[in-house]
Amino acid sequence: MVYVTRALVDVLLDLASEADPDDVTTGVSITPAGDLEGAGADGLPPETPVFTDFFLPDPGNPVNAVFGVDLSTPARQAQGRFVSHPVGELAVTRRDDLAQVVFVAVPPWTLGERSFAAFDRSGERQPLEIVDASPPGQSLAE
Repeated sequence: MVYVTRALVDVLLDLASEADPDDVTTGVSITPAGDLEGAGADGLPPETPVFTDFFLPDPGNPVNAVFGVDLSTPARQAQGRFVSHPVGELAVTRRDDLAQVVFVAVPPWTLGERSFAAFDRSGERQPLEIVDASPPGQSLAE
């Protein structure tokens, strides 16, 4: 099972919609369920990884556009990838399989969960549960 917050799904679909007809590729990271705020994480073991955050994509970097790799984000900080396929299937392609978990979105972006899925590195679709919770508040001063 792959867990992701509703807020992260919404913002990733917004990024994909804004970039359309171009694709978007970015890293996504986790927060342990025990650190989340909101009732949506209740019932999950505290150590359960939940995807909560993303790294702003750099559309001007040609290496990112060609290889789908964000060289500016240390690998240990991104436990997964998000890719949009403005013209394509809700599936992992050979360009997408550079993470243990790959989230893929396809148009129409307004369909929410029906336009969004999780896959493992080999391209097998994974069960996805959207959690109504958020990571703890963070400050730029931290």
